[in-house]
Amino acid sequence: MDIGFIGLGNMGAHMARRLVEAGHHVVVYDTRQEAIGNLTARGAVAARSPAEVADMAETVMASLPTPDVVLAVATGPRGVIEGKRVRRFVDLSTTGAVMAQHIFKLLAARDIVQIDSPVSGGVRGAERGTLAVMASGPRAEIAAVEPALTAIGKVFFISERPGAGQTMKLANNVLSATAMAATSEAMVMGVKAGLDPRIMLEVINAGTGRNTATEDKFTHAVLPGTFDLGFAAGLMMKDVRLCLAEAKTLGVPMEVIEAVARLLQRTCDEFGAEADITAVVQPIEARAGVKVRAPQN
Repeated sequence: MDIGFIGLGNMGAHMARRLVEAGHHVVVYDTRQEAIGNLTARGAVAARSPAEVADMAETVMASLPTPDVVLAVATGPRGVIEGKRVRRFVDLSTTGAVMAQHIFKLLAARDIVQIDSPVSGGVRGAERGTLAVMASGPRAEIAAVEPALTAIGKVFFISERPGAGQTMKLANNVLSATAMAATSEAMVMGVKAGLDPRIMLEVINAGTGRNTATEDKFTHAVLPGTFDLGFAAGLMMKDVRLCLAEAKTLGVPMEVIEAVARLLQRTCDEFGAEADITAVVQPIEARAGVKVRAPQN
């Protein structure tokens, strides 16, 4: 299958690589030449703009950091909307349902179908091809691209309604953010009381408190002090804000998520928006006067 891929960041580079390795003809574009070069060395073809990608492939996928960037790439000057060959735009980014619906309408006016298809599973999932792919849009169009999407993960059909995949992704991400925030507070409390953080994680993971933070994030990024999961706190802050905005529109109270947003904002303010999501524990550590660390065996 001829596939265009725009956005070769921490997630996109792995997804594009997996498409190449699966035997697809992949045309790539990114604002960084180094990222393009890494993929062309594996067999991808370089393009000079999103429009050129859309001139060369019927299916164009994108993995981009923010809603405004997705909008510009999809519908702006030299964007996908100007491509001569493109028939469908598969958005793997997290934009929120309102933006997804807006882009869907703009592209539909040019007979381009948007498949709203955010992913979850982190950099490791992108690298291994084990992402959860949350697809919404016309069933026939999703079926047409599913053989390619299976190269990057497990495909879940969410709905034919534009934006439904985004709502699913936001629900997932606020749970992930909440697990990280709550686990940070619990772990800091235990360490301040004199508990060994390694034993704490063993007990929690054998009990009812286990979650993605205890099973993965703390073990691999917090205890060794590397803070290198590969997903920025600022990007999670963006996702949480999108979720809060959607919940407000729907009339759903989210008091817990509002508290998580405050901790994320504090992390971004004190350690920078580019700080790893696992750095959420650090403002709590700083105020408690302890660090949740343990040397790796």
